[in-house]
Amino acid sequence: MSDFPISPLVLIGVGSSFAFSGLFYHLYKEKKDELQKLKDIPIFKPDQHLVRLLKASPHKRLQYVAVEGLVQADGEPLASQFVPRSFGVIQKIAVEDHWKYWNSLTKTWTSRRTNRKETNNSVPFSLVCPGNYISDLYVKVQNPLEASGCYLERVYHRVRRAEEGLVDLVLQGLSGEKPVAQEESEELLRVGTTVTGFGEVVLEGGQVMRLQAPHDGRRYILVPTDYRSFMSRHESSVKMWKVLTAACGITGTSILAGVIYDLIRQRDDRSK
Repeated sequence: MSDFPISPLVLIGVGSSFAFSGLFYHLYKEKKDELQKLKDIPIFKPDQHLVRLLKASPHKRLQYVAVEGLVQADGEPLASQFVPRSFGVIQKIAVEDHWKYWNSLTKTWTSRRTNRKETNNSVPFSLVCPGNYISDLYVKVQNPLEASGCYLERVYHRVRRAEEGLVDLVLQGLSGEKPVAQEESEELLRVGTTVTGFGEVVLEGGQVMRLQAPHDGRRYILVPTDYRSFMSRHESSVKMWKVLTAACGITGTSILAGVIYDLIRQRDDRSK
């Protein structure tokens, strides 16, 4: 050990610190580039300024922009099946059974989810400026189910436990399976929710604006928040990876500096 006084744990610590620092730096660069691309996307609201810009654009089309507004159903909204006086424009209802099956090899019950039934409903809706629920200016959202983004809010969730009787226990022992619970959930994109959509905007008939999937292959995105909050989350993510990169790098450098100091001190002690 005197010929090699450095502990393997120290080497592992140094190597791991620099490895994680490199990984976090890579993620930091990716998030930073993504944030810059987002900052380069023009942001608009459904107002006269957007109409004038579309009229002045070639083919009355903006290739890739962000539009922020409040959700408003074009006709009758969807009523929640479980929450009174709750209305939306996109609705997803899921029902799923939880069962347990007897594993004869391990002599244990294993859980499994089966018979998932999912219903998706939607009605046409538009984005309007805050305070302008009755307005001729709006941006219709085309094919919102094709857009990515977690824009649905869970408004209902319930797990119904299965009740077991004596007959049920006998049947379970014979079949090797038993129901555990049934899970129900409902998600809505509520009327009045602030949404920021990223996509292509076109002008039809001189006044009707439509947000749709871009033709150049870029992502069609809907996010249930205003543009500033959306950007703040991305900026926080960039800062987090930057701090982790610096922390791991400083840790690795500190450990390495301590090892080098100990080696120099031991060499000086031997020379005396």
